[in-house]
Amino acid sequence: MAAAITASVLVLLVAGAGWAYLQLNGNISIFGADGLSADRPATGAGSNVLVIGSDSRSGGNSALGGGEGDIGRSDTAFLLHIYGDGKHAVAVSFPRDTLVDIPPCKLPNGSWTQPRTNVMFNSAFTVGETAKGNPACTQNTVEKLTGLRVDHTVVVDFEGFSKVTAAVGGVPVCLPKEVYQGDLNPNRGSKGNVIFPKGRQTVSGQKALDYVRLRHGIGDGSDIGRIKRQQAFVSSLIKKVKSEGVNPSTLLPLANAAVESMTVDPGLGTADKLISFAMSLKDIDLHNTKFVTVPWRYQGARVAIVHSQADALWAALRADRTVDGKDASGKPQHGNKGDDGKRGANTSASPGDSVSGAGISVAVYNGTTVTGLAARAAGDLKTAGFTVTGTATASTQDHATTVIAHGPGQEGQARTVARLFPGAQLQQSTAVGISITLGQSYADDPGPAASASSDVPPDVPADAADKARSADDNPCSDLSYG
Repeated sequence: MAAAITASVLVLLVAGAGWAYLQLNGNISIFGADGLSADRPATGAGSNVLVIGSDSRSGGNSALGGGEGDIGRSDTAFLLHIYGDGKHAVAVSFPRDTLVDIPPCKLPNGSWTQPRTNVMFNSAFTVGETAKGNPACTQNTVEKLTGLRVDHTVVVDFEGFSKVTAAVGGVPVCLPKEVYQGDLNPNRGSKGNVIFPKGRQTVSGQKALDYVRLRHGIGDGSDIGRIKRQQAFVSSLIKKVKSEGVNPSTLLPLANAAVESMTVDPGLGTADKLISFAMSLKDIDLHNTKFVTVPWRYQGARVAIVHSQADALWAALRADRTVDGKDASGKPQHGNKGDDGKRGANTSASPGDSVSGAGISVAVYNGTTVTGLAARAAGDLKTAGFTVTGTATASTQDHATTVIAHGPGQEGQARTVARLFPGAQLQQSTAVGISITLGQSYADDPGPAASASSDVPPDVPADAADKARSADDNPCSDLSYG
């Protein structure tokens, strides 16, 4: 449950200019690079930092996290790609239950494991079952999955996150409903007392940790929903740091709090190296930093990667292109057209790109024999801001591809809908309105719809998204998370 404790590192990286004031000698822990694979991707454009949240219960973490044992475990993690122009970055989150292939990893006794296929992402960190975990194994896994060379890896634990949020004086958040003790710990057996009141508030320390670890009681109860809230929290945390200004009195306690609970690769193992690296990021602003989740779909109780979309995302990052297709290498450009020389030829969303359906109403029909497909698509559409007028089974269930029908004058809106359904066909009809008939192609590969972003506050459940935009009693309805 430690995905969002990685926030502290991202804050320090984005607020990098302040490192020039800091003296951090003696607080930095380093993991050995001898566990990295000998077969690594080539160095590419830009640079990549892997940030891992450890929920080890050893040391000072035992009083913060719950759970038992002192084996280092990871929850979600993210890969921060810093573009070559030094002004843009994107953080790609990996849900903890994502099914991946784990390459050979080094054990404490010096031997190497056999490759494993179709196992959970977070299991890489536990290889060897040591208190500090196995960050080299997680790095090997990410490099194998993405084809991107990881330049640096950073691990942060519960205690580090708690101290960072306290050092900045707390982070503003907003909850659309009250949250109880039983929501934080479903095994409690009772509702318990209120731990978070409804509305706007500032959280720090243990309270901040509880907020980002919550999965029940708010949102859709999934790890994916929690990641969205954690990404929003990171944005609020960065804004708070920057609002305080870059000065020693502000950043020294923040940096010390984080570094005391950080483990880094040898390339960041001294204060000078950390300062040098962070200074290289001083021109990255929050509005040029995107937070996305690796394209995914549910596979039973686990999360499977939608490789057609993920592979496009990795290719874009290797080419130093932003998620909306722009070149961010900092090199002189000679036009910005696609391979076919036409602008706007592809209506599907770029990997991780945001699609807004505000003001667009659609009806959804299941044109396949896959149970629950229309409900799944409706949930994705609502998350992206569309109004779903209804779901039903289509007259026939033999549709191979998804068809989006639209009335006169609604082609533009239909094309917006189509951005969530790669390969969908547009058809004009005489009836007013837009309808989606889902085909087997969507059942096999839901594409960007499965991870569509939304301007609805992350704590608002997907099935209440429309109400959240207009309900007068929702104290978070006008909140922007950047």
